Amino acid sequence: MKIVQIGTGGWGKNHTRILSELGVLSAVCDSDAQKSKEYGEKYSVNYYRSVDDLIHTEEFEGAFVVTPTSTHTEITTKLLQAKKHVFVEKPMTYRSEDGQRIAELAEKNKVILTCGYIERFNPAVDIVKKIMKDKKFGDLLMLEFHRENRIPLHIKDVGIIYDTSVHDIDTANWLFDDMPHVVFARSGRVNHEHEDYASIMLGYKNDRIAIISSNWITPKRVRTFSAICTDAVITSDFISQEVRVETKEETEIPRNEKKEPLLLEIQNFLEAIEGKNNIIVTAQQAVNVTKIAEAALLSSQKGIPIYLDLK
Repeated sequence: MKIVQIGTGGWGKNHTRILSELGVLSAVCDSDAQKSKEYGEKYSVNYYRSVDDLIHTEEFEGAFVVTPTSTHTEITTKLLQAKKHVFVEKPMTYRSEDGQRIAELAEKNKVILTCGYIERFNPAVDIVKKIMKDKKFGDLLMLEFHRENRIPLHIKDVGIIYDTSVHDIDTANWLFDDMPHVVFARSGRVNHEHEDYASIMLGYKNDRIAIISSNWITPKRVRTFSAICTDAVITSDFISQEVRVETKEETEIPRNEKKEPLLLEIQNFLEAIEGKNNIIVTAQQAVNVTKIAEAALLSSQKGIPIYLDLK
């Protein structure tokens, strides 16, 4: 299998490393000629500055798009029109209507389109997902997420909701196995041209709730979540991947092998191309996360709840 990567800065360098380790990386492309050459030579693969040149010159099955959000739609459309399988880093597009359009294009051309909602591949989330499915501790009622860090210097074209909160929006949808019908949010700006702190409440059917708090203000890196069930409280850390289950009688720490979520995510995409499994994050689910993020921004601007009807 031959895979290309478009965009090698920031988070993208991790994709390049893993794709090379898996022996599937055949070319890189970056608008920065120096960076493209650097990564091409580092991994002994072809390198390009132009996406058009890459598509017309290289033979490949799939592509990773790890570029600024504002460029996702144009680049992904070109790849899908060339009938290539595409993995786009989150969020899939800045506008949900663009996401819907490329999702339909992927379906029309019978190729895979997925998005990098990496926490679905976090072993901690996987444990909680299995607990929810087995209903070992009753029904899941509430989810609470806290994600804090200093502002990443490479994020310039979106605020914290599109860059950071979307991870927890997707994880909430995944754990509830549902889509919210109402969104209420407040956000503000201190150090960034877009919002750099936000609190979002998602309302699901049967009075189930997810509360998502994100900020780029505090110096300490925090990525935690809690699942409140009828018979237990489950707390977890996305970074350490530890899970703790507390009931009235005892505290349990399920056995958990730490793994690199990005490796698992990339393997899922590659195996889906080969027909060995189904893709975990569907294009429509990624579109829905963007719709929820849009609703959160609108709710914050207007100070009112926004009601949704998602597929």
